[in-house]
Amino acid sequence: MQTPSAVLSDPYVYQSLQPYTGKWVALDTPRGSLRGELKSVMPDHIVVLVGQTPFLVRIQQIIWIYPC
Repeated sequence: MQTPSAVLSDPYVYQSLQPYTGKWVALDTPRGSLRGELKSVMPDHIVVLVGQTPFLVRIQQIIWIYPC
């Protein structure tokens, strides 16, 4: 049985996004684009705050992301 911490969807993206926590980012997913504050980075997902609404986005679903 694997532990959740052992299942990284993309460790390079996870590591690359950590310095942008607390900063504004724009990203695209198959379901559309988001622009907001990157609140947290987890091994399998990120949390982007758009207005007062937190969006949880799986790292596997990110097409592109850049800091604003």
